[in-house]
Amino acid sequence: MKMKNKYILTDETIEVEEKVLYRIKAIKDFGNVKEGEIGGFVESEKNLSHDGKAWVSDAARVSGNAKVYDNAKVYDNAWIFDNAKVFGNAEVYDDAKVSGNARIFDNAEVYCGTEVYGNAKVSDNARIFGNAEVFDNVKVFNYAKVCDNAKVCDNARVCDNAEIYGNAEISGNAEVYGDAKVSDNDEISGNDEISE
Repeated sequence: MKMKNKYILTDETIEVEEKVLYRIKAIKDFGNVKEGEIGGFVESEKNLSHDGKAWVSDAARVSGNAKVYDNAKVYDNAWIFDNAKVFGNAEVYDDAKVSGNARIFDNAEVYCGTEVYGNAKVSDNARIFGNAEVFDNVKVFNYAKVCDNAKVCDNARVCDNAEIYGNAEISGNAEVYGDAKVSDNDEISGNDEISE
């Protein structure tokens, strides 16, 4: 009979915002994880699926109703909380925070000091990094990049090979797509569409 569980909660705990999180330990080999490998911290087994190759490692934390599943990886000092979901082959790492109802999926990567929250969705091969903030009902997808101190909010969409960087702000119902590059102190808002 095949063992369903792939990890256990250990006795090692940390407290994060008045919640106790437990260090995890692999109890079988899966993906790149070996039996006996020590992982990151989860509040409960609801936070990390026993199916697939999903894993939380290093000092990464997953709490609240947040879920990590499929083949997703959360590591370094990343923190996934509230109702956020990380799935597919997505990776969240460094000091990134994903919260609210945010969704990170497909092959997307969120890293450095980035914050993704609200109902934001980051998918496909999108990259969010630096100290960027992506929130509200934003969608970032395809090969789009949002980095540095850029902010994307409201109902904005960033897709294709578009890049948002520097101190740029994208808001409202703005759409940035194609090979467009928005940088420095540029502000795109309302119903603007930018492409190149």
